[in-house]
Amino acid sequence: MPKRPIFQQAARPNGRRSWDGIQSKLTIPMPTEAAVLDALRQVRDPDLLRDIVSLGFVQDLSVQGGRVSFRLELTTPACPVKDHLKSQAEEAVSALDGVSHVEILLSARVRDSMHDSPLLPGVKNVVAVASGKGGVGKSTVSVNLAVALAQSGAEVGLLDADVYGPSVPMMLGAAHERPMTQNQKIIPIEKYRLKTMSLGHLLEEGQAVLWRGPMVAGTVKQLLEDVDWGDLDYLIVDLPPGTGDAPMSLAQLVPLTGVVIVATPHDVAANIAGKSVKLFERLKAPIIGVIENMAGFVCPSCGAETKVFAGKSGEQLAAQFDVPFLGSIPLDASVSASGDAGVPCVIASPESSAADCFRSIAGRLAMETSKQAMAQQTSAI
Repeated sequence: MPKRPIFQQAARPNGRRSWDGIQSKLTIPMPTEAAVLDALRQVRDPDLLRDIVSLGFVQDLSVQGGRVSFRLELTTPACPVKDHLKSQAEEAVSALDGVSHVEILLSARVRDSMHDSPLLPGVKNVVAVASGKGGVGKSTVSVNLAVALAQSGAEVGLLDADVYGPSVPMMLGAAHERPMTQNQKIIPIEKYRLKTMSLGHLLEEGQAVLWRGPMVAGTVKQLLEDVDWGDLDYLIVDLPPGTGDAPMSLAQLVPLTGVVIVATPHDVAANIAGKSVKLFERLKAPIIGVIENMAGFVCPSCGAETKVFAGKSGEQLAAQFDVPFLGSIPLDASVSASGDAGVPCVIASPESSAADCFRSIAGRLAMETSKQAMAQQTSAI
């Protein structure tokens, strides 16, 4: 018995056979923009807790046949989950029928916290770095976080508001630099892609500041108002320790996107840090995280870690006040040495574990800032 052909060919009037009917059945439908967007709605930002389409991340979508391209516009160039989001988006679109190629570009636009301050018209977010007591490495943390954010591609300023002990100029290797003025504005010193200003740039070397409260408050206002900060994604403000005039003045002069508390893991520091948390809560300034500095010493010879301080950890402190824990920084002599030499750790020792910690914390800080900014935008609608 003769075998039947697998496919039955359709006859044309001229007697020739055609595969058109079979081809129409085998044709794979091409993806549409609507289908791509539906697929991308399955990808959620783990921090903002919304899908990337409703967040407005998907830009410049193009679908040409089986080739799909678009841009993911994130809320910060320091986004700690950018690679995760890109991978998930690529996987979601690639699963669609007819997709043969997916091209995703990453970009970032830092959201404005809508602080609407006449003192800082071009600054999107103001983040204060505070501590309850001195000696916890607050300025070191401020400098390295600011540089790490700038390295990610953000426009960053660093204001040294520690009026009585301005140390940022030395840590940036700019202790002898003096700012210029233009159009009755002070032009910030630029170091390591940062715009920075400190009272230390305006005083003679070794000059002591013998000021009472009103003069401190006036100085903080001048460093905000009289400096041409220009357009910034983040202005990091290194506050003096404690709960005195400078922190209160800053919170009253400029609506803060958030405050970061730096503490070391021993009970005295944790107890006093708690007072700073309470101060900013009273001032209606959101606490966006706790950073633990000098968390432990890792022996360079054997690799064993020793907990130098045996008190309350940064993670426990964050849990106590129900605020995010941004991370820990190890006790590393090179961090202090690089600051003394005027080259921040993330520049001087970029491969070190401490530098990795600073970059990781900078990413978490940027994400918490984005969450605050977007929450403020939502509440304003």
